[in-house]
Formats: sequence, structure tokens, C-alpha cells
Amino acid sequence: MTISNSRLETFKTTLKNSILLGNEPTPELIAILTVYFVQGILGLARLAISFFLKDELHLSPAQMAALLGIAAIPWVIKPLFGFLSDGLPLFGYRRRPYLILSGLLGTAAWLALATIVRDPWTATTAMVLTSLSIAISDVIVDSLIVERVRNESLANAGSLQSLSWGATALGGIVTAYLSGWLLERFSTHTIFCITATFPLLVAGVAWLIAEEPVHSSSGVEENDSSVISVREQIQQLWQGIRQKSIWLPTAFIFIWQATPSSDSALFFFTTNELGFQPEFLGRVRLVTSIAALVGVGLYQRFLRNVPFRVILGWTTVLASGLGMTTLLLVTHANRSLGIDDHWFSLGDSLILTVMGQIAFMPVLVLSARLCPAGVEATFFALLMSIWNLSGLVSHELGALLTQVLGVTETQFDNLWLLVTITNLSTLLPLPFLHWLPEKDVDFEQESGKSAQTCESKDSPETPTPVLEDALAHSQNLPASGDVETTEDILLTKF
Repeated sequence: MTISNSRLETFKTTLKNSILLGNEPTPELIAILTVYFVQGILGLARLAISFFLKDELHLSPAQMAALLGIAAIPWVIKPLFGFLSDGLPLFGYRRRPYLILSGLLGTAAWLALATIVRDPWTATTAMVLTSLSIAISDVIVDSLIVERVRNESLANAGSLQSLSWGATALGGIVTAYLSGWLLERFSTHTIFCITATFPLLVAGVAWLIAEEPVHSSSGVEENDSSVISVREQIQQLWQGIRQKSIWLPTAFIFIWQATPSSDSALFFFTTNELGFQPEFLGRVRLVTSIAALVGVGLYQRFLRNVPFRVILGWTTVLASGLGMTTLLLVTHANRSLGIDDHWFSLGDSLILTVMGQIAFMPVLVLSARLCPAGVEATFFALLMSIWNLSGLVSHELGALLTQVLGVTETQFDNLWLLVTITNLSTLLPLPFLHWLPEKDVDFEQESGKSAQTCESKDSPETPTPVLEDALAHSQNLPASGDVETTEDILLTKF
């Protein structure tokens, strides 16, 4: 018995120090990491969604792009879910019921896709609900970490965010190849049924959340206090966004990410014209998932101290130029060079993903530093919503451009022009580079007059909770399979 207890203690110590980065392996921590893992593992249905819309609902590239943009709407209104959770307790609790609700909603939506969805309108509704499910759970677990950060040291707080990022990334990597492999062996409806089981994990682990109930005896007073708190938050958010040092960089990033995307048209081209099978597309997803991690590592190792203007300017130009290599695939020029379509696509995706992640990392850093003191988490959620809105605009503009150029599921004569326009459009924000801070120090001095930055000046090498939250969000996968957040769009549009 003594030996067994000793082994158990050794295991707990190893688990805490080596895997959980010094955090106690409490049931609540396991619950939080499970929710983040589910966010990543829902990518299992990513390819199934695309093939379902293309082959079973017979959508055109423009229609698919438009639908995916609409399905991303819940990610645009994420702060609303935070306000509801804080100010409107359900059954006496602010967190658990919302997690349970999001899990059940996600399962119902995926089952609907597997059984009753037979037209674009019901598909849009179901996909919006899957996005809504994951957006709600994301807001709830983010708020749980924020609450715990208040009572933790800076180093431990950063480790919590690193764990959440790692859990999501692990889920995405695990399902990247499986998403294609399973699709070659089972129908899309079977994939949707399998995916429907994962949100139930979110509903199940909600009971592990340590939460004190809201006492009904002071319910009226607490509701009044919540209303006042929300009102104060809104006022602080408005005061922050009015500052020139905040809204100018925000406007630049919005314009930068709102340029049209050719993703849907390229998906039709690679599957209908080049004959890429789901298993190979899953392999591409696995490679790009790992490449994104490489991009994060390269930025952290070599580029984190480069000024925002410099790195965003050069990465935009380089990414736009590298994106033109897709023209070799679209025009079949790669075959003249003796490069197989599969190998060219795999290598091209790897390089562009690394470049796209490097380009987006300073956006996450800048987002963290824009947050005024006192409303860091809420303001960061607002910024992420703005970025997701720009992604929605990117999808819709891409859909419009695809329609105008006459690119369909079988007609790709003008695809080269679509790719050219979408890549060159990423250069449009460059004249507004002066909207970004020239140097980190200059930015901190300017923004410090009205708002504190969210990064600790005492330990610049240690990521702050908000900055780690940015890193976590850069790997999040949305619930509706192929519905992409802004981060995913950025990595694929170049």
C-alpha cells in the first residue's frame, strides 16, 4: 500500500511539473482543458462539411463562400455571450449551465447535419448553431481562466494559457489527418454523427467546474450590480476604442484581413479539377497544422522584437508574392516543371502556412497591447470579434468576386485572375502602415497616456495572460467544421 501511494504521488508530481506546467491536476483544470481539446478535435468534420456542401447540396464556390461567412457570425458577437454569462445566471450559476447548454446545442446541431439537413438554408442554420455552441463554450472557459489569473502569479497564469493553447492544438493535430482518412471510408453523415459526440464531453465536464451559486436572497441587488458592471464595462470599452492610438491600428488590421479570399474556389479546383481525395487533403491539413506551430516558434525565436510596421509590411509583401505561386498550380505550369500536383500543393501549403502564421503573430501581440487596463479580457474579446468580422467580410467579398469572374464548380478559366486579385488585394493596406506604432516604446508611451498596455514591463520575456490568450486563439478551430475564424482565413488566403 505504501509503495502504491508512493507511485501515485510520483505520478501526480510528474503530471504537474512535466505536463501541466506546474498547475495542480484538479478536476476543474481537467474540465477546462477538455473544453479546449474539444475545440480542436471538432476539426474532424472540417473536410466533411466542405464535401457535403459541394457534393450533396451542390453549392457553387461563390455560394459556399457566402454560407461559410454567415456561419461565422457567432464569432463576431462573442462579447455578448460574456455579458450574458456575467449578468444573467441560469439556475443560480454563471458558468456551468452555459457550458451544458453549449454542449447540448452542439450535439443537436451536428445530429441535424447528419439527419435532417437537405438544403442550403437548413445547412446554414445548423452550421450557425455549431459555431454558436463552440463560441459560447470558448467564452466561458476563457472567463474561468481570467478569474483564476487574478489569484495566480504571472508565471502560473501564463502556464494556464499555454496549456489551453496546447490542448486546442493537440486536438487539431490529432484530427487533421483523420478528417480525410475517415471521409474516404465513411459518409459525411457518419462523420457528423461521430462529431456530435464530442460536444457532450463539454456538457459532461461542466459539472467539474468549481462554482459558487448566486444566492437568491440578494438576487435583485446582484442583478442591479451586474447591470451596473456591464454598463461600466461598455463605457470603458467606448473610451478605449475612441483613443487614436487604439482605433487606428484596429482599423489597419481590419482592412488588412478583410481583403477577399479565394479559398472556396481553390477547394473546388483541387477536388474537381485535380482530383485530390479526402485522405490527401487530410494529410495537407496535418502538415499545415504542424507548420503553424513552426511559424509560432520562428516568430518567438527570431522576430518578436521587430517593430510592428516592419514585420507586418515585409510579411505582407512576401506573403503576397509567395501566394502567386498558386498560379503555377492553377495554370498547370508545375507539370511543365516536372512537379506533381500533390507534391507542389503540399510544399506550397507548408511554406504559405509558416509565412501566414509569422504574419499573424504581431497582430496577436498588438491586440494584447491595445487593451486598456481594467477591461483587458473584455476588450481583447472585442478585438477578436472585430478580427472575425473582417474574416466574414473576406469570405463575402471572395464570394462576390468568384461570382463576378464566373468561377464555378466546373469552370476554372478565370481562377488564375481570382487568385491574382485576392493576392494583390492583400497589398492594399500598405499605404496605411503609418497607422501602426513605429516602435514598441513609442506605442507604449503614446497609449500609456490614456490606457495601460496589457503586458508586464517588469518581465518582457514572460507572456502575459492576455498575450497567451492571443496565442491560444490563434489555434482555435470553430465548431462548424469548415467555418473559419479570422486566424484560419489569414493562414490560407496568402
